[in-house]
Amino acid sequence: MNIVLTGSIGNIGKPLTRRLVQKGHSVMVISSNAERQSTIEALGAKAAIGSMFDVNFLSETFKGADLVYLMETMEAAGDMFDQSVDFIGSINKIGENYKEAIENAGVKNVVHLSSIGAHTNKGTGILIFHYNVEQILRQLAQDISIKFVRPVGIYFNLFSLMGSIKNNGTIVSNYGGDQKEPWVSQLDIADAIVEEMENPFEGRTVRYVASDEVSPNEIAQVLGQSIGKPDLKWKVVSDDELLKSWLKIGFNEQVAKGFIEFQASQRSGEFYEDYYHNKPELGKVKLTDFAKEFAIAYHGDK
Repeated sequence: MNIVLTGSIGNIGKPLTRRLVQKGHSVMVISSNAERQSTIEALGAKAAIGSMFDVNFLSETFKGADLVYLMETMEAAGDMFDQSVDFIGSINKIGENYKEAIENAGVKNVVHLSSIGAHTNKGTGILIFHYNVEQILRQLAQDISIKFVRPVGIYFNLFSLMGSIKNNGTIVSNYGGDQKEPWVSQLDIADAIVEEMENPFEGRTVRYVASDEVSPNEIAQVLGQSIGKPDLKWKVVSDDELLKSWLKIGFNEQVAKGFIEFQASQRSGEFYEDYYHNKPELGKVKLTDFAKEFAIAYHGDK
């Protein structure tokens, strides 16, 4: 198949590109960074350098594709320490551009990497942009098939805990405890996407992707063991205390408040309700596997 991938070759895009090429598909990878062209081509794919904010570029790149893979990230919208960025508005615009480009190019099959929480516009904070983009894509004509893939919390987001561990000797958040929650490896996400791409398309479908289910306290224990800090704890503070600390270090206010809100939803369990109603089979990569990567990064970052 002729497949166009958005999202460049980041944590998910790189293994996804590699898997598709190995399976004999013709792959075009869109990246806004011209310096990544050689890396994309080294994977056996073609590179299309341009912006997701350029609907004409997207339309031309999508032409002739058997399917397109869509994803949107906060990084595409701007720097999370830039107070002027409207992340939700910018990502909504990317979604509108995707919709228009699909219509212009005549694409009939779409895989959209969305997120857990995209089933609702209530209580998900900054992640509401995933709901918004899903709704935008659902406005496409019904003869365009769409598979919405919703990963849960991705292991690589745990790298953001390193600063707290090194500076405070603990993990600090506004939720925690012994309630298990789902996490996923980018490798299992890539496998799920390839599977969905190679299966027949019909209508609109939703698939959650998860690798393991562990509690915050278990995360602290596993990561602590991996980095030589077996007594590492996950400390819970109030919403206000965490918000003040994030604003103090310069987080964009929309981002800071948005993360506080969605983590409060994790705390209440509401964030996971639709996931547990549509729970998938767990993938291969467990937290203990990721902990090895975490330890390498932790010690290498010293």
